[in-house]
Amino acid sequence: MKTNPIPDHVPPGLVRDFSLFTSPGMAPTPNGDPHAAVACAHDGPPIFYSPDNTRDGRGTWVITRARDQRRVLRDTETFSSHRSIFASALGEHWPVIPLELDPPAHSVFRALLEPLFSSKRVMALEPTIRDGAGALIDGIAREKTSCDVMKDFAVPFTVSVFLSFLGLSQRRSEVFVGWVSDLLHGNADTRTAAARSIVAFIDEVAARRRKTPAVDFMTFVVQAEIEGRSLTEEEVRGIGVLFLVAGLDTVAAAIAFDLAYLARNPKDQELLRNEPDRVALAAEELLRAYSTVQMIRVATKDIEFEGVPIRKGDYVSCATMIANRDPDEFECPNTIDLARHDNHHTAFGYGPHLCLGAHLARREIVIGLREWLARIPAFRIKEGTAPITNGGHVFGIKDLVLTWD
Repeated sequence: MKTNPIPDHVPPGLVRDFSLFTSPGMAPTPNGDPHAAVACAHDGPPIFYSPDNTRDGRGTWVITRARDQRRVLRDTETFSSHRSIFASALGEHWPVIPLELDPPAHSVFRALLEPLFSSKRVMALEPTIRDGAGALIDGIAREKTSCDVMKDFAVPFTVSVFLSFLGLSQRRSEVFVGWVSDLLHGNADTRTAAARSIVAFIDEVAARRRKTPAVDFMTFVVQAEIEGRSLTEEEVRGIGVLFLVAGLDTVAAAIAFDLAYLARNPKDQELLRNEPDRVALAAEELLRAYSTVQMIRVATKDIEFEGVPIRKGDYVSCATMIANRDPDEFECPNTIDLARHDNHHTAFGYGPHLCLGAHLARREIVIGLREWLARIPAFRIKEGTAPITNGGHVFGIKDLVLTWD
């Protein structure tokens, strides 16, 4: 992929040949470890310029220190979240909501949606989530002594939870997953096709719920009001698209990365199986170690940031997987310590745009791991197979085949 030229204001000494898409360890690789590969980002200046660090080959400033990322993510006046990353695949320019809105508009929509994802509401969903995980794993255990984790468990589990949460039919779950996979991991053509399919689906559901309301997420959205008015069709679309895309990929990948780690570390696996109360704390460490999302901001004005000349329009990368391996923030950051306390990771972001679904995602991960460990005996990666990992805007894993006796 051809990269854009390096802007004149970027000092040559701050240019590094680093990319979450193309650096060693980032391409889809059997038994790869893109999370370990990002550790090299801490070997040089704390802020540097990568000429190719987006899906379209655009350069970004890379913020490596966790404290500097927090500064960027808090400062919404200087670093905007509005990039139209989804709509750009369609050649359009509308935001997914509330992710790509800046205050004060962001605050209005956040206040509208936040009660739907409160810890209280997520706690009420726990029995359903637990039953769903248990039923899936029991089915696997009855029929098999090995399985492809993503296909047989992680994806069906998380998709079922989220589609139920949104009030969408389970019948097309594989189709939804395919759209999201193409959008996040496909080439330009498949991204565009997937984006069009998702938009058409959200518009269709919204139109149906306007005519025939139900007790579900999309009915809430089409009936919602902000500042005394109904939401526009574009606003409804922006909300629907975000929550469909956000719920169908990242949590499944987190569970699979976690199970891959436990398959390779039988002592930690045995510890969590014997002491399930440790799983919640362990899940936080695994979220830190296997963070999956790069957050991009756009500079709204010229600024000197920690002595670096960031100019209006520059892209600024706050990659969670880099911040969460920061040696200034975490002792022995490349060592996974399932008993690590005071784990202030940013796997779900930081600041005003902290992930709305963080409570739900955490419970899915913890419940998924607990139910798996309670039902599946000591497991390992099947001999002759190799999970394939990838870097990119969202890190992923597939072909993780686990087996047990």
